[in-house]
Amino acid sequence: MKPHVAIRSTGFYVPEIEVSNDVLRKRWATTSPEYVDKVEVASGITRRFHAPESWATSDLAVRAARQALSRANVAPEEVDMIVLGTDSPDYITPSTSVVVQHKLGATKAGTYDVGCACASFPTALATASGLFATNPWMEKVLVIGAYMMHKLSDPMDTSSYFYGDGAGAALLVRSEEQGVLASAFRADGALAKDWAILSGGTAEPATEESIRAGRTVVRMYEKYPPTVNEIGWPAVARMVAERNGFALPDVDLTIFTQVRKRTIEKVMKTLELPMEKAHTIMEKWGYTGSACIPMALHDAIETGRAKPGSLLMMVGSGVGYNQAGIALRLTNDLVGVGT
Repeated sequence: MKPHVAIRSTGFYVPEIEVSNDVLRKRWATTSPEYVDKVEVASGITRRFHAPESWATSDLAVRAARQALSRANVAPEEVDMIVLGTDSPDYITPSTSVVVQHKLGATKAGTYDVGCACASFPTALATASGLFATNPWMEKVLVIGAYMMHKLSDPMDTSSYFYGDGAGAALLVRSEEQGVLASAFRADGALAKDWAILSGGTAEPATEESIRAGRTVVRMYEKYPPTVNEIGWPAVARMVAERNGFALPDVDLTIFTQVRKRTIEKVMKTLELPMEKAHTIMEKWGYTGSACIPMALHDAIETGRAKPGSLLMMVGSGVGYNQAGIALRLTNDLVGVGT
């Protein structure tokens, strides 16, 4: 049995409906006329893409998964497990991963969801890697990050600036080379209600009153302190490096949650790494939450910034808050680039 786990292929999907910052400027012209100009500079986001209103998060996930499987020449029926990271699920229950399994035609795959927002993909990747260690029969696992928060938001709420749709996927396989490495996690539930959908679960089932009050849509009730990411991301990055026995300068490319470019710049400075070692995609597709890290991974591979031999570090930070980081070395198992 091959002793390690590596990425065989990646895939991604971005829908076609572009929502530019000019659209938002017109939308909020009377309520928040200066908001877009202010946030555009700090975030680096000038546009985002939305799926048709008839779609659900699973529709994005399936398209990214299909591309990853196609690149590896793997049929859906060969997949053993699907691990889906999202905080914009199709339903409260059942899990979105089981919907993806059916739509994809992955008839023998087991499934489960990981729901820690933008930390979901590193968490799912680490968890899926662990499954290989305890299940010798397991050969192929799809790890997906998908996001469609715009459908769960109030379009007149300025925090909807950040909600672009998208999905990214990675196919994990057994390998002779060490691909997926050790991970690190942080959390602070004291901030759980600061950015949330407060009504619709067991704490507060949805009622006519809660719907009218807007508690069934996602809202930022309190801004997270900048230190959450500016201190948290370096802390996670250092833990990942220490647990894997490498120095931070050894990292070829870093991928952080794609929400604010200025934050990434500050974190890279704190880590004493050049900004050239940070891969960003918010300029292309905006912020895509649970999907942004796998989308950035796919883009880094597509553009040649990451290739077999590259040491990558991915750190995600999501509402709750949850933070997760993982190191990954791309191996010679990687196929399908540019197809």
